[in-house]
Amino acid sequence: MFLRQIVFSSFFFALAANSASTAYAQGSLDDVVEAYESLVLELSPELRAAEEGVAPSTWGDVTPEGLAEAQAAMAALADELAAIDQSGYSETERMNHAILSAQISDLLLSAEMDDDRARIGGHTGFQLDVTYGISRVTIRNEADVVATIARLNAVPAYFADIRANLERGLAEGFVAYEDPLTTTMEQISAQVDAPIEETDFYAPFLNLPDNIDEARRAELIEEGRAAALTAQAAFADILLFLETDYAPHTRPLPGVGTVPTGRDYYRLAVTMHTSRTDLTPEDIHVIGLSEVERIRGQMDEIIEEVGFEGTFEEFLTFLRTDEQFYAQTADELMMHAARIAKDLDYYMPAYFGHLPRQPYGVVPVPAAIAPGFSTGLYFGGDMDEGKPGEYWVNTYALDQRPLYELPALTAHEAVPGHHHQIAILQEQENVPEFRRNYFSNAFVEGWGLYSETLAGEMGLYDTPYERFGKLSYEMWRACRLVADTGMHWMGWTREEAEVCFLENSALSPLNIETEVTRYISWPGQALGYKIGELTILGLREEAREALGNDFDIREFHDLILAEGAMPLSLLEERVRTWIAEKTV
Repeated sequence: MFLRQIVFSSFFFALAANSASTAYAQGSLDDVVEAYESLVLELSPELRAAEEGVAPSTWGDVTPEGLAEAQAAMAALADELAAIDQSGYSETERMNHAILSAQISDLLLSAEMDDDRARIGGHTGFQLDVTYGISRVTIRNEADVVATIARLNAVPAYFADIRANLERGLAEGFVAYEDPLTTTMEQISAQVDAPIEETDFYAPFLNLPDNIDEARRAELIEEGRAAALTAQAAFADILLFLETDYAPHTRPLPGVGTVPTGRDYYRLAVTMHTSRTDLTPEDIHVIGLSEVERIRGQMDEIIEEVGFEGTFEEFLTFLRTDEQFYAQTADELMMHAARIAKDLDYYMPAYFGHLPRQPYGVVPVPAAIAPGFSTGLYFGGDMDEGKPGEYWVNTYALDQRPLYELPALTAHEAVPGHHHQIAILQEQENVPEFRRNYFSNAFVEGWGLYSETLAGEMGLYDTPYERFGKLSYEMWRACRLVADTGMHWMGWTREEAEVCFLENSALSPLNIETEVTRYISWPGQALGYKIGELTILGLREEAREALGNDFDIREFHDLILAEGAMPLSLLEERVRTWIAEKTV
């Protein structure tokens, strides 16, 4: 899963501006792009600070009034964009118009969904705004330290607005399920129970820059500690609210479709996360079942290849319990991940003409969040800030982290997956800023899943067990289509949703538990992976058939990634135009 900044995982409608209701005069595409980028900076303290090269000092306004102003401003921009005559557009302008339109549409969908009523979960919960926002801040000088202290002191007010939104959800019956709530409370408790020096709140003050003199450094550390304690107290207060006021009223079934307006919410989520308007939840469920059957057949072939005597279920038990498939220490797991990443680096030039300059590192998931966190994650870097990309590997519960799955995970999160795709986009000089910040779930996660298959073509999977691990990961994404639609549209229980994973994949029970909890808290997001991958694979086969010996895999991959994330319909149009140009 790719999370460049936590603000983009929930989009930035969790943010509002003092003048967000500004009306925009009709103008050119450049005028609308400029207005949009200005509005985004106005709405997001994080992005505004990054643009100015400073640390953020505030949190976004998540009050209903602020959210409504942000929505109105974005809707006004959508109207202005739609009114522009596109007849004289260049190809670049046409692409900019289409992607900006899609990005604004996603944000308006997000606003209509109103996630703030129940933004609870281990991957998307409000607590991560603070823990990620503070622990990952760049401290360059004294001003950045002062800004971070101010931001920590503002956490109580920010959480007061968060609580008001959750209370609004309670009043409307739009509430979270108990499992994501438990994960959220565990993550909050980890910060509340820890000594202040070991919390994310205190992390910025552990290594202050050398350009601050010693006396001032001591003062700032003391002020920072006090501010960290203020934030910790705010975490304790909201934890008490969740335990006493919220927990008794969680929804009885995991699916969002079981709460008032939940089915309308899920329809919007399906559209936003797949970028497809032609697929219903029922359609996606059927696609998932078909993929499960196809992948299961390939798994059976590998079981026969290794000569295992027993049932499919017994083979899964063998994979889940035999010590040969598991690292004995966290360092051993990290060593395997680093070696696989280096192997992939070696394969890349044969499959890509454009290789980015930005490096990446292999980093363990922080211990405070690891128990409820997924197996791996990618954070984008920033060459201007001197930050590499980060491929996070979860080293918690080593007996639940099989080594035969690690190659597929690494291909997805590092290269040729998220790191490669994001780093290329960041280095494109002719791509406007709004496109660098566009996260199309189906494109980005579809590319990540496609990368797992591509890694096999590169030669990454050395053993039948690693090939089975890759298929198990693919089965995981196919089962997501089944489980996500099953819970959120068909009213399944959690146990019913877990059946597909337990019976058809080698995923560990802990991984399955963590992942299903994530799907519960983030309806529709898990659909983008498989839908996006199938689209890219289909386009590759279409190009290969049309071009024959003239098909160049490096050129195809560079084409897919050159313009950054986009809706799948626009990607299809782009590839088919390329095919037509090459066959003239």
